[in-house]
Amino acid sequence: MWRGLIRRIDRARLTDPRFAFLFAPSPADEAVALDCETTGLDPRRDEIVAVAAIRIRGDRILTSESFRATVQSQRPSSPEAIKVHRLLEAEIRQGMPHDVMLPELLRFIGSRPVVGYYTDFDVGMVDKYARRILRIRLPNPRIDVSALYYACKYRDAPDYVKIDLSFARIAADLGLPALPQHDAFNDALMTAMMYVQLRDMLERRASIPRTGTEPVESAAFGA
Repeated sequence: MWRGLIRRIDRARLTDPRFAFLFAPSPADEAVALDCETTGLDPRRDEIVAVAAIRIRGDRILTSESFRATVQSQRPSSPEAIKVHRLLEAEIRQGMPHDVMLPELLRFIGSRPVVGYYTDFDVGMVDKYARRILRIRLPNPRIDVSALYYACKYRDAPDYVKIDLSFARIAADLGLPALPQHDAFNDALMTAMMYVQLRDMLERRASIPRTGTEPVESAAFGA
């Protein structure tokens, strides 16, 4: 209910009619996997330094239909963030300005649902610029692969079972290739693969066995 109300309010607030397509019906059985690399983990203060999005149609991941950009930032990356995204300040300074990146990204996403790993963070970062430039938040439905994974593995788990929703654990349980993490395109691609596989499992009412759930090594900063 609240999301529908917010959507109507944002539609009325939209300052640029060229972006009314964001509120149109989504193309059938399509979604977009999204990943952002940022200067830190606070959406209020930190900024996007890299973003990637990949379209999904049915069970096909359309890597030929992708968007990726390094993005200029007025806020220096923290040392911890640099270790994660491995982007030098010189690379970031040569990136795309936010007011150029956002319209291109939104046109690529369209009205499709956004798929992500802890989607609220990535969409929240995009919202920061959408509010500034268009006075709206991204109205697209959100699909979180960690929630799909939970439904496949832990939905009926006893209280004593340790729950691990880490990106590395999900990838390992699904047998996905270990692409280098914290590259926006790689993370968006792995998220898309997770989504396609988990959605299929849920449709078939298949589950992930709760065995072999030893910790998987992964960085603590984001996906």
